Amino acid sequence: MEPIPVMINGIPGNMATRIAVFLLRDPRFKLIPLSFTGPEISESHLTVEKRKITLIHPEARMKHLREIKEHVRISVDYTHPTAVNSNAEFYCNNGLNFVMGTTGGDRDLLEKTVRTSSVSAVISPNMAKPIVGFQAMMAFAADTFPDLFKGYSLVIRESHQKGKADTSGTAKAMISYFNRLGIPFDETRVKKERNPDIQQRVWGIPETFLSGHGWHTYSLLSEDQTVKIEFTHNVNGRDVYAFGTLDAVSYLNKKITEGMQGCVYSMIDVLTGK
Repeated sequence: MEPIPVMINGIPGNMATRIAVFLLRDPRFKLIPLSFTGPEISESHLTVEKRKITLIHPEARMKHLREIKEHVRISVDYTHPTAVNSNAEFYCNNGLNFVMGTTGGDRDLLEKTVRTSSVSAVISPNMAKPIVGFQAMMAFAADTFPDLFKGYSLVIRESHQKGKADTSGTAKAMISYFNRLGIPFDETRVKKERNPDIQQRVWGIPETFLSGHGWHTYSLLSEDQTVKIEFTHNVNGRDVYAFGTLDAVSYLNKKITEGMQGCVYSMIDVLTGK
């Protein structure tokens, strides 16, 4: 089987660069040495594992479009929350199938953009398969036991590296499940931590992973305070997201080979393989 040609967008960002490293080491894939980058990046090239990557700034995308369309099978997006919708529009307008791991943006518009186009995409705020499996369990509970926690209070605490610009996409997804389980809650009430000193001193996050982690706790308390339930998932580093992203690329490649167009897939779809 020929390796799948993949373009990783978001280099030199930590997540995009980490995925590029894993992709270069995986014989299932071929890294195309191009990457969309943000306007704030001054460099025109970056070396990853001795591979020179050309960084393409927003104003230069059309100049490279022919080369991209000729050589890229799937684009992987780990850019910036503010670029989610404009990037998706670019991919869809130019026939570029993509995997979107970037959080933020207008998610409803994001899905609509894909569904009304000729491309297909895997879109997920969390590419870590164990966490996605946990979300699937919560979705099952919400569908099967609506209002299970009606009357309970909820506290959501999440900690991510200092540079993360928005509220965790996983936390946002979890809010939707808890809403269906009977708890009114919205994103503004999520307690976010981005201070490395507090993360290490109070949360106990290892210093090695202050620059890359995702720690979440969801605490539920009954109205009479006699029942307390907590769910916690802590991820150190970025490797688990990279592995999940590569599986998403393989899954999407299969779907577009089958001729699927205008389809939005989730990481739950990737897990089930359907």
